Amino acid sequence: MLFYNYTYNRFFRIFATILMARYMETFYHGTSVLFKKFDITHVLEGDGKAKFGFGTYVTESYISAAHYAYNKKRPENKDYYVYTVEIPDMTEDNYLFSCRPVHPSIIERTEKALAEQIPDGARAIGKFFRKYVGNRLTGKTGTVRQLVGSADLDAEKAAAKFFSEIGLEYLAWPQAQSKPDGLTNRVVLNIDKIRIVRIDKVELNPKKFQLVKGSEKEVPLDSF
Repeated sequence: MLFYNYTYNRFFRIFATILMARYMETFYHGTSVLFKKFDITHVLEGDGKAKFGFGTYVTESYISAAHYAYNKKRPENKDYYVYTVEIPDMTEDNYLFSCRPVHPSIIERTEKALAEQIPDGARAIGKFFRKYVGNRLTGKTGTVRQLVGSADLDAEKAAAKFFSEIGLEYLAWPQAQSKPDGLTNRVVLNIDKIRIVRIDKVELNPKKFQLVKGSEKEVPLDSF
C-alpha cells in the first residue's frame, strides 16, 4: 500500500507539472530592480500610469521588455533586467482585448455581478468595457461616451479587482497598433499567477535605451 501511494503521488506530481506547462505561456517583464517575487504594492513604480489597466505588465517581446527596463522615474538605476515569466494560457473568455469585441460570457458574468445591463456602446471593444465597468464601480455617472472615454486610477483598480474575481486573467492589447493580430502586451490581474522562470541582466543603448544584443547574462535565482 505504501508503495502504491508513493507511486501514485509521484505520478500525480509529474502529471500536474506536465499539465501546468501545457497551459502556461512565456512572457517577459523589464525592470531596473532585482527581486524574487512580484509584489502588487510596487505596480506603479514604473512609469506610474495604468494606461491599459491596473496590474503587472508583461510582453511577448524580449526586446520590448528590455526597453521597458529603463525607468524614467529612476534614471539613477543603471542596472537593467528582463524577467522571463510563465502566466496562465489565454482562453476565449478569460481576457479583455483592448480593440476587440467583448466575449458574450464576460458580458453575462459582468451584468450578473453588477446587477445591471451594460450598454451597447460599452460592449463594443475591451477598453471601453473596462473603463465603463471601473467607472460604474467607483460611482461615476455620465453618458456612455463619457464613461468609456477615460478612467482614473481608482476606477482602473476597481475594474482589475472585479474582473479577476469573475474569472479573467488578463487585459491585453497589440504591441504595435498597426499590427492588431501580432505580438501582444498584457496586464496580469492576479500577481500570484506569475511564475519567474529566469532573470537576465542586460545592457541598453544609452541614447535610445534599446537592448544591446548579446549582452544578456543570466542571474541565478539563488544568487541574491
